[in-house]
Amino acid sequence: MAKFHENTSFLKGAGTFDNFLDINKLPAIKATIADRAYQIEPKYDQRPDLLAFDMYGTTRLWWVFALRNVDTIKDPLRDFKQGLSILLPSKDTIENLKG
Repeated sequence: MAKFHENTSFLKGAGTFDNFLDINKLPAIKATIADRAYQIEPKYDQRPDLLAFDMYGTTRLWWVFALRNVDTIKDPLRDFKQGLSILLPSKDTIENLKG
């Protein structure tokens, strides 16, 4: 099976079937005491990639905010609005998730 996605991609769990992506098994990001509450600032309005870069050093981890805040963020871009309170996973949590 070909490997199409890097370890930091949210599609890393998706296999392939006849050259098409199969069903993706998204990882769960469980709550830890290292999570911190955060209110989205205007400069990150609908830009989780910019917050991911500032927090984790890469824009490729934009999807972790949606997976950690599934009750708050349904659309990872449009729901990522200034003033919204979310929980931010720690850098260690994300490193463990990347495996």
